[in-house]
Amino acid sequence: MSQVTLTGSCLCGAVKYEVVGEPTRFFHCHCSRCRKATGTGHASNMFVQPGTLKWLSGEDQVRNFKVPEAQRFTNSFCATCGGRVPRQAPGTDVVLVPAGSLDVEPPIKPQGRIFTAWRASWSCAGDEVPAYPERP
Repeated sequence: MSQVTLTGSCLCGAVKYEVVGEPTRFFHCHCSRCRKATGTGHASNMFVQPGTLKWLSGEDQVRNFKVPEAQRFTNSFCATCGGRVPRQAPGTDVVLVPAGSLDVEPPIKPQGRIFTAWRASWSCAGDEVPAYPERP
């Protein structure tokens, strides 16, 4: 895949962003942290690498919550509506994009369901997307 420009926003529209780069991975994550951060059965996250994140508006509304005991998990969201927004992984060229925040069609399809060993019994499953108990 080649470099693309992705645009998106939070639920209330206060935060708008642009991500430029190459979408390399797209997973539905069923881990308990992703479930709690989204309030749903899984989080749908796209990884853009190398990627750059630019705030078009509302950067002052972006909040980050890092789970203290987690090595990598951080939840980035709008302070007004709580809608999830992208984040740049510190010290890397990776941008994690919550796919539901995109205002454009994702250029790649989900490649798998990850951390299905922690999938809630009521959560969706059984589609053609490969499933992995942890990371592929």
